[in-house]
Amino acid sequence: MVDRALALHAVSAGYGDTVVLEELELALAQGESVSLIGRNGVGKSTLLETVMGHTSLHGGAIRLHGRELTKLAPFRRARAGLGYVPQEREVFPSLSVRENLEVAARGGPGARRWSSEAVFELFPQLAARQANRGNQLSGGEQQMLSIGRALMGNPSVLLLDEPSEGLSPLIVEELVRALKRLRDEEGMTCLLVEQNTRIALGFSPRALVMNRGRIVYDGTSEALARDRARLDALIGVARG
Repeated sequence: MVDRALALHAVSAGYGDTVVLEELELALAQGESVSLIGRNGVGKSTLLETVMGHTSLHGGAIRLHGRELTKLAPFRRARAGLGYVPQEREVFPSLSVRENLEVAARGGPGARRWSSEAVFELFPQLAARQANRGNQLSGGEQQMLSIGRALMGNPSVLLLDEPSEGLSPLIVEELVRALKRLRDEEGMTCLLVEQNTRIALGFSPRALVMNRGRIVYDGTSEALARDRARLDALIGVARG
């Protein structure tokens, strides 16, 4: 049986009494990278926030390597091995790059114990800016820092919410390079939410499409990329 790094079973969740996810089923194998796409407002970010414990859970179960997370606070989920890169980045503006990383450092179940130096090696641009404060960084540098900060927790599963949004093509290329290294060299389990379908389908062999709080496609990225009519029907005008 394939080791399930992350599993959601019959998960219904949302904000207060409003239900966004409905009886959602999802499983990621250890070391698997999966991209999640869909129109705006269908529940993609809510799914990641639900895994992290930031929404109201109305039903179902969430497990990380078989461990039940459903009743754990978000900080305990992070300690259990979840790394979360939010869409808003949320770097500390008054702390330096190095300080942003070091405040997030802790032991974890990940195969590699990440350090500031390891993050700087992954993102050389941050190394050159390590003494700068968070509010002195460009949007792309803040995104690199947000990913690096998540890695400092030594996660076994990395959740990324729209990492390419609003960034220049050159910065996006650098981010994708780093994510592919995490996938190929570090064996990181990744769930990537991404609006750019070209990036999403090129990053992971498996793709998911959401609509109205449910997963309506779960298959190979290659097959979905080839079937432009189906892709357009599922998410509207294909990007990229």
